[in-house]
Amino acid sequence: MLTVSRTVLYSQLRQSSGQFRRLLQVQASPQAFLEPVESHPGITCLSLNRPQSKNAISMALLQQLRESLETAHFNNKIRVLILRSTTLGSFCAGADLVERRTMSQTQVARFLAELRDAIGKLESLPMPTIAAIDGPALGGGLELSLACDLRVAGNDVTKIGLPETGLGIIPGAGGTQRATRILGPSKAKDLIFTARSLTATEALECGLVNYISFPGTTAFDRSLKLAESIAKNAPLALRAAKQAISRSEDLSLETGLDFERASYQTLLTSRDRLEALEAFREKRSPIFTGE
Repeated sequence: MLTVSRTVLYSQLRQSSGQFRRLLQVQASPQAFLEPVESHPGITCLSLNRPQSKNAISMALLQQLRESLETAHFNNKIRVLILRSTTLGSFCAGADLVERRTMSQTQVARFLAELRDAIGKLESLPMPTIAAIDGPALGGGLELSLACDLRVAGNDVTKIGLPETGLGIIPGAGGTQRATRILGPSKAKDLIFTARSLTATEALECGLVNYISFPGTTAFDRSLKLAESIAKNAPLALRAAKQAISRSEDLSLETGLDFERASYQTLLTSRDRLEALEAFREKRSPIFTGE
């Protein structure tokens, strides 16, 4: 009969107990999750919740981010999604370099592939998306925001950038491509070659962000107002407009015009289109249902 010493048994129980406690902590405090804004129907937050590391992207955060994005993609009740931090003064400080030092080359390669996949999922969400940058947005954090349709920075944010060349690498989750599409080649090269951080005002001036908050208010405050102005419009029209605009980069003008026309045509028989016409006739605001 096999016997196990008390010391070995105690060690195994202690290890199992530690793993169980860590599992409970993850379950109790998710690092990324969807959170509807109850005061604003149709607006949902994708919240990053790892305050102790300024939302540095760990493997656990990345997994939960991908799961949240997959859920959001098929939720027709979400009219606008705001990517934000649960903690004021944070957004996303990029990859978790502490965790990175413990990873093998294979694990790093897999992490980068999954991060690129997550950012691709964010970019391809059918509803309009807004990044509320209330703190440092560096490296992978800025790359996350670049996949959103619009970016809002807090007035007092001072660290927005792609510092990778100063660390011996380059942006590896789409930063070289999306920054170029947003800024143009010259400004993207300037940002990446110098590895410098921009203030919110500098990011607004060069076109990296679309809005900055007013002094004394947060990027989330401004993002919520922006989301309100978007969410009041017809959900099907918003999704069709996003798709047509996003496809324009890949299509010739003539093909793009055909795609726009086809998208337009499908909306003409929607209930929301009929509601808009009826509301106009009755001189009232339309009530859109996304049908």
